[in-house]
Amino acid sequence: MAIADDGSWRTSLYRQIMTLKEFFKNDRFALLAGAELIEVRKGYARASMLVTPDHLNGGGFCQGGALFTLADLAFAAAVNSHLVLTVSTSSNITYFRPVPVGTTVYAEATELVDHRRMPYAEVKITDEQGALVAIFTSSGYRKQDQLLEGVMPVP
Repeated sequence: MAIADDGSWRTSLYRQIMTLKEFFKNDRFALLAGAELIEVRKGYARASMLVTPDHLNGGGFCQGGALFTLADLAFAAAVNSHLVLTVSTSSNITYFRPVPVGTTVYAEATELVDHRRMPYAEVKITDEQGALVAIFTSSGYRKQDQLLEGVMPVP
């Protein structure tokens, strides 16, 4: 979708957010899993994924690795929203309920610690009714590389 550049802060913010979403389309594994970013802002991201038959484990529910992938994408978008390349150093996930095929799950990542080198975030995974499916926590390492040159961090 094209947007007219009227020089407003809204236009500028829209372009920044879209640029971050486009950057994360390079996460091929998340893309193949069907994970999609819905929203990205400074220290926050939301992603979704429709559970398909390809996501099911032997028990007939969504495989934990698929949920981990969704959470990891949301984590990456939230901590990279400062536009400094950040990679995960440690992650943990706890599952609370199974997810059947046909369910859309959402991962909401919030950066709890915005340290210049070692950020920490929590990702809550919920189903369509808002029921808590899993909690993912992760710490990261901020490298010195700019993520996207020439783009200011989102507010």
